[in-house]
Amino acid sequence: MTVVIGLTGPIGCGKSTVAGWLADEGVAVVDADRIARDVVEPGEPAFDAVVAAFGTEILRPDGALDRAALGGIVFADPAQLQRLEAIVHPAVRPRILEAVAAARLAGAPVVVIEAIKLVEGGLAEACDEVWLVSCGPEEQVRRLVGRGSTREEALVRMAAQAGLESRVRPRATRVIDTGGSAEETRSRVMAAWQAVLAAT
Repeated sequence: MTVVIGLTGPIGCGKSTVAGWLADEGVAVVDADRIARDVVEPGEPAFDAVVAAFGTEILRPDGALDRAALGGIVFADPAQLQRLEAIVHPAVRPRILEAVAAARLAGAPVVVIEAIKLVEGGLAEACDEVWLVSCGPEEQVRRLVGRGSTREEALVRMAAQAGLESRVRPRATRVIDTGGSAEETRSRVMAAWQAVLAAT
């Protein structure tokens, strides 16, 4: 039996770090963000649909998607973000499920789906557990600024995800506070991981 864990939480709360620690333990990780980038590469149907919806000004000179330009549009306008997600999510979901099925076929005991829109994308139903990573808003801002965003850009991106945690929390099997040090957070993650192993 393969246990499927959905790993989600707001931007800057440490999903990728947690996924990396689990990958170090040999867990198969399916990264929804990477798949979302793949489905809007030139030649993909979703790429054509995104260009048709948002115009050629979101393209770089080489014809690929200018993600910064597109992000500037969608994170500043909830309606535009919904418009983009309506194009991308239907293309992403089947690829995630295919990756989970492949991992299961390969005999992986545990698979993690790392996805910010785990619930909205209809992926929570495919999971045996849902892990919500969470930290305070100032910690989110600090981390996003550390990645190169301005404080204003960080706040806009966070506002675009307003309510995500409250929507996920009722579905969450485990809530992991990532607001402390990396060592404290890793200890919490490993405790949750050992609990999963003990139950399988």
